[in-house]
Amino acid sequence: MNIFKALFGGRSSQAEEKKEEKNFEVLKYDGVRALKMQQFGYAVQCFLHALELNSTDLECRDYLSQAYIAMGDMEKAYEQLQSISTACPDNVAVLTRLADVAYMMEDYAAMADACAKAIEVDEADPQALYLYAKAYRGLGDVPNAVAVLTKALDKYDDFEAARLLRGETLLANGDVEEAGKDADELLKRIEGNEDVLMLNARVAKAMGDMEKAEQTYCGVLDVNPFSVDAFAERAEIRRQLGNEAGAAEDEASAEELRASQQQPSEDIGEKVKDRMKSMDPYKIFNNE
Repeated sequence: MNIFKALFGGRSSQAEEKKEEKNFEVLKYDGVRALKMQQFGYAVQCFLHALELNSTDLECRDYLSQAYIAMGDMEKAYEQLQSISTACPDNVAVLTRLADVAYMMEDYAAMADACAKAIEVDEADPQALYLYAKAYRGLGDVPNAVAVLTKALDKYDDFEAARLLRGETLLANGDVEEAGKDADELLKRIEGNEDVLMLNARVAKAMGDMEKAEQTYCGVLDVNPFSVDAFAERAEIRRQLGNEAGAAEDEASAEELRASQQQPSEDIGEKVKDRMKSMDPYKIFNNE
């Protein structure tokens, strides 16, 4: 009798395992489909129930982290990514995504920790170096931020995002001459880029070349006629140049743009969606 119980019990157990496996796959598939349809709350529920059936599926946890990010719940997204990182401590891509979420949480210490671990695995990973510099900058550690960016640029001379961040960091720290070198180099390499033009305008202003600064701010506004910062900063320049009418006009434009951008229709959802696309290894948000 015990033999028969064991036999039938084994068959029952196998059947239950197959049923759970099937239910897991259905829940996971429904969650991915919900992500694509931007039904993030439903996606979260699907993935949570799926993980109750198979808590070791790291891909499912990754999908869940993306759903949480889309909902703006960075802490829960961070928890899921931490679980993945614990299981895959040498996965640089996971560590840099963990750092990116920490950045969105403005937890620069956690961000730096994730970047340090990524660099231990691959000291030349450009994304890890770039995020590490941003973490140092968030912590107010300018020397280390500049040092990491310089290391990145020594390895990747065409890493223009790192060059831009280094120029901005140097300028913010009052090192105008060195910031100017990065600004000039970027201007040679990239034409018509708003951020590059803005850096050049601010460097010219810091150097006291108000005419060049005004001209460069005009270039920024040619690229992006809705830049509040460009209008506000050009107003200061024009006032120093004695152009009161132009300064007043720029100040009015800046105020008008600020008011319009503070409306509830600021489209936060689109900003989150764009962020998701940059962190989407499975191309959920890129297959529309």
